[in-house]
Amino acid sequence: MSNEPFFRRAGDAFQPTRASVGPWSPTSLHGRVVAGLLAHEIERRFGAPDLTPGRFTIDMYRLPDLSAAEVEVRPVRDGHRIKVIDAEYSVGGVSMARATCQLLRKTTNPEGNVWTPPDWSVPAPAEIAPPEGRNGMDGMWATRPISGGFGAVGEQKLWMSEVRALIEDEALSPFVRAALAADFASPFANSGDKGLAWINTDITLYLHRLPATAWIGFEVKNHGATAGVAIGECWLHDEQGPIGTSTVAALAQSRKMS
Repeated sequence: MSNEPFFRRAGDAFQPTRASVGPWSPTSLHGRVVAGLLAHEIERRFGAPDLTPGRFTIDMYRLPDLSAAEVEVRPVRDGHRIKVIDAEYSVGGVSMARATCQLLRKTTNPEGNVWTPPDWSVPAPAEIAPPEGRNGMDGMWATRPISGGFGAVGEQKLWMSEVRALIEDEALSPFVRAALAADFASPFANSGDKGLAWINTDITLYLHRLPATAWIGFEVKNHGATAGVAIGECWLHDEQGPIGTSTVAALAQSRKMS
């Protein structure tokens, strides 16, 4: 990737670049890059080819600035079939976000048939023209709209893909690609006819398999809001079929961008 990465290594720390700035303030990071970094470090320390990250949850309780970050990873349960791993994103000794990941050992499916949703029959990303004009927060991601759109009434579907590295000179793994993408459920499910006025405070990504292709498909399945608290949910797909879901909780929020 020729674009500037989201982070560069600085010894044992990670230095965010300007590319990692989010939509809420010109001095704070996008939640997706924090999620991606925590997923990267969990996978680096405890991932294995025969383990699937079945659930990845991140609580985001502060907006990190562009200061160098430290990531601490610690096992809660390092079992044979189930591993539970915590990771924490801190700046100057102050905790900004915390993630928990369940790594589940692969075996074989049991016999029998279980109901599943119908196939997601949509055009492939290569068959859809890129949107005109500003796309993906000036290079935060690439999209290929399928139906509906941000704030649309009715069906909302699109493809999303990464356009830059998470960490300079390090390739994106399928898990990190999914963790980076998962935050997209918040603006896609929670945008309305007056734009996005919800900041998500968490992400919970469920995966029954890792994405096999670069493009991840999002299909809005739920939004609900009461007294300034919202939830949003998207079903996730790759070009081979369904892979899982992404759900977020959010608080009403105004922007501070200049």
